[in-house]
Amino acid sequence: MARSTSSRPSPTRRRFLGIGTASAAAVALGTGLFSAEPARAGNTVSGYPFALGVASGEPRHNGVVLWTRLAPEPLAPDGRGGMDDREVTVYYQVATDEDFRRVVREGSATASPELAHSVHPEVSGLRPDREYFYRFGALGEISPVGRTRTAPPPGSLPSRLEFGFVSCQNWNDGHYTAYRHLADEDLAVVLHLGDYIYENPANGGIRQVEVPDHLKAETVTLEQYRSRYSLYKTDPDLRAAHERFPWIVTPDDHEVDNNWAGEFSQDAGVTPERFLRRRAAAFQAYYENLPLRRDSMPIGPNMSLHRRLPWGRLADFTMLDTRQYRDDQACGDGLTATCEDRFAPGRSVLGEAQRDWLVEGFANSPARWHVLGNQMPMLQTDVDSGPDTRVWMDAWDGYVAERDEVLAAAVREGVRNLVVLTGDRHQNYAADLKADYTDPDSATVGTEFVGTSISSSRDGQDLGPQGEEMLAANPHLRFVNEQRGYVRCTVTPRRWETDFRVLPYVTRPDAPVSTRASLLVEDGRPGVLTD
Repeated sequence: MARSTSSRPSPTRRRFLGIGTASAAAVALGTGLFSAEPARAGNTVSGYPFALGVASGEPRHNGVVLWTRLAPEPLAPDGRGGMDDREVTVYYQVATDEDFRRVVREGSATASPELAHSVHPEVSGLRPDREYFYRFGALGEISPVGRTRTAPPPGSLPSRLEFGFVSCQNWNDGHYTAYRHLADEDLAVVLHLGDYIYENPANGGIRQVEVPDHLKAETVTLEQYRSRYSLYKTDPDLRAAHERFPWIVTPDDHEVDNNWAGEFSQDAGVTPERFLRRRAAAFQAYYENLPLRRDSMPIGPNMSLHRRLPWGRLADFTMLDTRQYRDDQACGDGLTATCEDRFAPGRSVLGEAQRDWLVEGFANSPARWHVLGNQMPMLQTDVDSGPDTRVWMDAWDGYVAERDEVLAAAVREGVRNLVVLTGDRHQNYAADLKADYTDPDSATVGTEFVGTSISSSRDGQDLGPQGEEMLAANPHLRFVNEQRGYVRCTVTPRRWETDFRVLPYVTRPDAPVSTRASLLVEDGRPGVLTD
């Protein structure tokens, strides 16, 4: 498939239509490919409306959700992307071929100013385990073509699944070259495990571009969050990865505020009422800019994010929300070796309702591999190789009793293979999950793979002093790497292979990619295979 990494329709489609870009839209809109929207007096919108690209996500066996947001001026300071207050009809088509000779679904959605002129049409009636192509039309223009895929039929046992997972893409810290390489992979789906944007002031130092003044402030208002997503989506490599695969997404902290917990900001003096107003703005912008179903549309500061997506009987993707319902961090949210409160019974990162839902899924899932899409490390990550245990309070190490409860429930309910996939750390880890980290002889009950960042923390290194200390302090930790990149997973009924794909640098845009390590898990044998 040819992929477009620009905002304009791809050369493939221009050749197919036999005309230039501007004429292509006019001919398509005039010959039944799309219904043309009547011109409206007083419409002030001008420019290409699909500058933020297209995306798909939430694949099911019979359909997907499609996404685009109309924004001819993406970085407009009012967050509207150059759109006015009028509703716009956006048309979409889904086809089995990239040239749209075999269109199987088409329809329209209303882009309203209340949702920043984003649309999230949920397309159903598709065939399972099939590749499809899609595109949008609006305001006399045609979008780039996206590629998507449906999940296998319920009850089937696919012979193979290849997917990727990513996280942490601070625009300030480097180029998104990892996404360029990710888009060249042959994957069925991509998981994004948090930190899609960063709330701190944006600058263009690494990228050597000038950032408009209104982006040089921390995001607090809806207008600021909308503009921040637009800034990130101006990157052609990020847009290419969205165009290439369906995504399954969940936020972590930076989509709202660093290390937030429930109704609590990390910032001293911010009342819960004030923070919840900020959270509501952040959640709305998150929904507006990502391919989520209407079930996830936020209501004020509340957003439904935990969900399950089966891949036949081969895998269940269980996406967690470890921010919205959690108790405030014990002993602050940094590193400490002296916090007994982290062991306190009843302290929760999931909240009671989500934890019960998770355990119910353990009990009812027929999947060979039960995959948790998780935002911060579940394994213990001690950074002191001496007698003390020094850990981060913002991760599951700050909620020990609930971690032990969740892992015990997976064993009790007969989960065949528990694999936790995690972002957050800007490091690659492969680790055994232990029933009790205070007991050196504790049983291994699952496996965790933590993926590094796309760009956050800049270039990184293969293994620094902290990584060496962690390997010495944590015998359950099998691999550590501190470069940037993404993770590719290949899953069959009998084994799981994780490839850590890394880049030597992100401060320049021309980095190659290589596989730093490949780690295996065998069906029915929890933990990273070492022999």
